[in-house]
Amino acid sequence: AMEDVSAKFVSQKISRTRWRPLPAAALQPPDLFATGSWDNEDNRISIWSVGDLGNAGLNGEYHGEPRLLCDIQHNGDVMDMQFLDQERIVAASSTGTVTVFRHHQNNQTLSADHRWEKAHYHVDQDTSWGGAACTGVVCNNPEIVTVGEDGRINLFRADQKDAVRTIDNADSSTLHAVTFLRTTEILTVNSIGQLKIWDLRQQRNEPSQIFSLAGDRVPLHCVDRHPNQQHIVATGGQDGMLSIWDIRQGTMPVSLLNAHEAEMWEVHFHPSDPDHLFTCSEDGSLWHWDTSTNVSEKPSFLHQGGRSTAYLSHSTMNQSVVSAWLSNDPTKDRMEITNLIPNQTLSVNSLDVLGPCLVYGTDAEAIYVNRQLFA
Repeated sequence: AMEDVSAKFVSQKISRTRWRPLPAAALQPPDLFATGSWDNEDNRISIWSVGDLGNAGLNGEYHGEPRLLCDIQHNGDVMDMQFLDQERIVAASSTGTVTVFRHHQNNQTLSADHRWEKAHYHVDQDTSWGGAACTGVVCNNPEIVTVGEDGRINLFRADQKDAVRTIDNADSSTLHAVTFLRTTEILTVNSIGQLKIWDLRQQRNEPSQIFSLAGDRVPLHCVDRHPNQQHIVATGGQDGMLSIWDIRQGTMPVSLLNAHEAEMWEVHFHPSDPDHLFTCSEDGSLWHWDTSTNVSEKPSFLHQGGRSTAYLSHSTMNQSVVSAWLSNDPTKDRMEITNLIPNQTLSVNSLDVLGPCLVYGTDAEAIYVNRQLFA
């Protein structure tokens, strides 16, 4: 419900929100997150604390608002951002530069640790104006993979000055996002509706597999891999549709789900509870897709004010794979979809989920934290 959400109005449009990862054995909920901004004269990377738990009310509901710990100027729009580890954040810029920032927790400052200038570029790296936007970054410490408007893929290591590997003409169209499938394989999505798998052990600069949306070549903007079943991948694109792919079979999505009314900017499986998936859109909505149990067993969810709930029959899906997302199990014949922000008007550009917590950022110059996602 909305009362679980704390908002912080900031004087910048937020392009990315990311939880700081928790140590492996941590039991507490996440406490810090980072944001990046875009379309402002002075863009920034900022680190926030979720706020003071001491402010919990009588019923344990949470009242503190996010608190700025530190920030630093970022040259260009923040196009993407990922934590490399507990201290370091990798930011992708519209100028083509990739920067590793370090969060110093002893004195709450941010500093630029390392920069790969013009990691992405249109003409050549040396002309002053030649940068091409770096659109996506993914980290698997110490490795960092970036993709860009120039169709290039770079593999960096946090401790090395030069790229470990560059695939110069990986794509003739814009690459919009990238994720690791496993430590040696990445998956990219592009502006003509294709997914491509790249095996980084292979020296040849060709994808090992290509998948594509049938027909309309709709640009794909975002991708996420199921955390436990690495063959299941979700993508979202310009038409707002959610596509689920099984990369073991076929070259087309196994299911296409009607979702948002405008571009889908991010899709994330919940990292520890992947029966739950979250998507956000230019249309100002943020959807929670729940395949965890049969809807009929959860009547309490259905009547919470302000939530619009829709059902989707799985019978439209290709039934050849067994997973909560692609299941032919009759108890999983429905999926519950909840719009977590019913009245938002401006674009929700980014979201991240970790444990019971959701953070998202908007063009309305606000960041929001929900600490009781599954309450």
